[in-house]
Amino acid sequence: MPTYHRATWVDAPLNEVWDFHSRVAGLTELTPGVANLEINTVIGPNGETDPEILEEGACIEMSLRPLDVGPRQSWTSVITEREVDLDNGRAYFRDVMEDGPFPEWEHTHRFFENEAGETLVDDRVVYRLPGGPLGKLAEPFGGLGFEPMFYHRHRATKAHFE
Repeated sequence: MPTYHRATWVDAPLNEVWDFHSRVAGLTELTPGVANLEINTVIGPNGETDPEILEEGACIEMSLRPLDVGPRQSWTSVITEREVDLDNGRAYFRDVMEDGPFPEWEHTHRFFENEAGETLVDDRVVYRLPGGPLGKLAEPFGGLGFEPMFYHRHRATKAHFE
């Protein structure tokens, strides 16, 4: 399957960057306004609504309407894995789209701290484009569509901390 990747160094300690990315507020702040993101429901792994931290098993139901064009697209993501090891300077979580516009979408968010106290924010998305055979033909170019979104996310992360 095709993969999209982007990594950026942020001049901030891992614990702060991790905390920011572990919350729904981080998701909403990092999503470009042109996506018109709406968070509908967030359910924690134990069934609690609007958990403070997105733990493994949390489910986020949202919708987007990019550029205010067309109908809203629903998107349901579940946090399938989450590990944090601040003592060794690394953490990650993975969300998988359970319902939405892509037949397959797995987004791994990794964070690594260096000796200078900077954090590498590393996003990797494994995906399959919609559209059957036509979508498969377009997959080599899928990253071009993701680039503006992840460019914005990484710039917004830097701006938030720096």
